[in-house]
Amino acid sequence: MFSKGSKEIASTPPAPKTPAPPSLLSTDLKITGDLVSQGELQVDGQIDGDIHTDVLIVGETAQINGEITADSVRVHGYVTGQIKARSVSLAKSAHVLGDILHENLSIEQGAFLEGHCRRIETGRRESEGTIKLLVKGGAKNKSDPPPKKAEAESA
Repeated sequence: MFSKGSKEIASTPPAPKTPAPPSLLSTDLKITGDLVSQGELQVDGQIDGDIHTDVLIVGETAQINGEITADSVRVHGYVTGQIKARSVSLAKSAHVLGDILHENLSIEQGAFLEGHCRRIETGRRESEGTIKLLVKGGAKNKSDPPPKKAEAESA
């Protein structure tokens, strides 16, 4: 317990993430390149590149050309590219050209979407993706004769 040879160092838990105000990209801003944020991002300008963030709000004047990966996405403007998020919401002014991979999806009447929507599950296990088949009525062993008609109907 109290020996000189073995000292255990207590690991300190990571500091909690301090909430930051949302980052705003105004209408007069054009960015070419990828954006990475760990907080909330509101885009009202033009982005030519991929966006990775926790929360993304695409304003009515925004034009995004690239892939969006986020926890939550609310679209009011134009997006050309794939959206992959846990929660996706398209407002009536939204115009999306691309696929949406989501857990939760809401689309207001009047929104434009040209692409495929596919539900994804983050907690999905690998075994859930396999198909298990049970075949009845066949011969059990190769040397066994096939079942008679009456036996096959009861099986």
